[in-house]
Amino acid sequence: MPINLTTNGIPKIMQGDTNLKPLLQVLDVSVISNIKERYRLILSDSVSAQQAMIATQCNHLAKNGLVRKGSVVQLVDYICSPAQGRIVIVVLNMEIIMPECEIIGNPREFLPSNPVSNGVSQQTTVPSFNRSSVTNMSNNTQTFRPTIQPAYQPPPMYKSHGSIMKNEAPARIIPISALNPYQGRWAIKARVTAKGDLRRYNNAKGDGKVFSFDLLDSDGGEIRVTCFNAVVDQFYEVIEVGKVYMISKGSLKPAKKNFNHLNNEWEIFLESSSTIDPCPDEDASIPQQQFSFKPISEIETAENNSIIDVIGVVTKVDPSVPIQRKNGIETQKRTIKLNDQSGRSVELTLWGEFCNREGQQLQVMFNSGLSPVLAVKAGRINDFSGKSVGTLSSTQLFIDPDSSEANNLRAWFDRGGKDLASQSISRDLPVGSKNEVRKTVSQIKEDGLGRADKPDWVTVKATVTFIKTDNFCYTACPLQIGDRQCNKKVTKSGSTWQCDRCNQEFEECDYKYLLQFQIQDHTGLTWVTAFQEAGEQILGRTAKELYMLKSQVQDDERFANVVKSCLFAEVLLKLKIKEETYGDEQKVKITAYKVDKMNYSSNTKYLLELIPKSY
Repeated sequence: MPINLTTNGIPKIMQGDTNLKPLLQVLDVSVISNIKERYRLILSDSVSAQQAMIATQCNHLAKNGLVRKGSVVQLVDYICSPAQGRIVIVVLNMEIIMPECEIIGNPREFLPSNPVSNGVSQQTTVPSFNRSSVTNMSNNTQTFRPTIQPAYQPPPMYKSHGSIMKNEAPARIIPISALNPYQGRWAIKARVTAKGDLRRYNNAKGDGKVFSFDLLDSDGGEIRVTCFNAVVDQFYEVIEVGKVYMISKGSLKPAKKNFNHLNNEWEIFLESSSTIDPCPDEDASIPQQQFSFKPISEIETAENNSIIDVIGVVTKVDPSVPIQRKNGIETQKRTIKLNDQSGRSVELTLWGEFCNREGQQLQVMFNSGLSPVLAVKAGRINDFSGKSVGTLSSTQLFIDPDSSEANNLRAWFDRGGKDLASQSISRDLPVGSKNEVRKTVSQIKEDGLGRADKPDWVTVKATVTFIKTDNFCYTACPLQIGDRQCNKKVTKSGSTWQCDRCNQEFEECDYKYLLQFQIQDHTGLTWVTAFQEAGEQILGRTAKELYMLKSQVQDDERFANVVKSCLFAEVLLKLKIKEETYGDEQKVKITAYKVDKMNYSSNTKYLLELIPKSY
């Protein structure tokens, strides 16, 4: 006997029944052109056939060939969505009942306007279907009925109202992981886990404002929501961290991974027609926060600027100190040391309000003899002089959180972890200290520095013998991204400057050093690159000041004198050495991160420390 597909399955789906869980057959599987990782199906109930798309979380079924032509599947979760002027079934979840089966019945393309009677409608034949058996199963046919096959009863709201796509159709709550730009109406129920500051900007279109917040649902799905201008006024005061909301009506666009660390390829942009309704009753199924902690030992091999979650016991808290940003604005900086069971420690740098808020609380606790557990959500890795973690505007800090990871860490520390030695992965050693690695210029090449997986950090005592002045700086974006300046190279567009990274225009740009210079000691010479801070330490002026002197004032003699005055001075350079690929060629790049004038008294003390003491 043949397989029993759901009678009138396709018409019932198209009329709005999303609880049917029908048994259908796949007539075709194809990749949608020009769309990455999207698959189209044609589904049949043996009489009617209709196009469908697979949601991204089910892509592996088509990609790995688990769903193919002839497969019998049961749709567990699905919606109907408009696409290019027609209604398409979007499959959110399905089960494979039979991987292969001959084509059942004589399916024809479903036309919603045609009457349906006894399972037969006036339809046109679906073109180009090979009705031959996918696999010869004539001797092994069986009768199969789905495990879930309720009788169809149209939802009350849809009776005599026509298609599901009517405007009065209520949005259906779906998991965050099932969201995609091809859906029509949707709603999600989620908790706000983070809320960004209200930021103002200015570009060629005028002034504007923006803020974002992050959502987490009961399935563990996360997504960022962004509001601009009038929508900010509509929702900024409504959103509170920790509260649960029902959100619907918004557009989905690809997430900008430079600014969005969440594990989701999409981002929601709310509109004036969007709705946000607070859920008055607490939903315990939605967690307060979701972490993906990395051991401190793994941070040492993580990529620079990557976003991570980390948890550790606070074993040191430095005082908060004022720091002047590159744009001249003063902010606060505080350094904290974290330890964990991996035997490593890392420096956590707090910036801005974190110093006076959580930072001050941690300092009071630490000065009282306590060593609190600190969980960091969305910290950024920095590889300057070893590896460290810094806060961003989107970072969240949790002191002594109530979690299994925090409880395990506390138990380890109290049982003897506090007495164990740990190795710091944040090698922020002052130039001239006895623990630094001193090398000569020739040893950089002879010792093969920079050719390992991680960069080498060394200190070299040398003389600056030549500075290239033709392209000593570049035009940079002055906008702030989180706690730091963008610094991306910008291009002139008419009377304004344009940053491709920030996608904004502005009247004035900044100027940053990209300095190439030569150093020499008694063993040899080599080329070194210096960026903004190191460039200022060498030349004693900002890149903008020198650019104006050379290009605007055009005082070549004065410019040349500034450069000459910096030559043949002996300095101590903190160098980062790493092999990089340029085209098909591997080259060792040497970058100066700190340049100090030679202090002969300190250097003499350093040399004396190296002499073995005899007793």
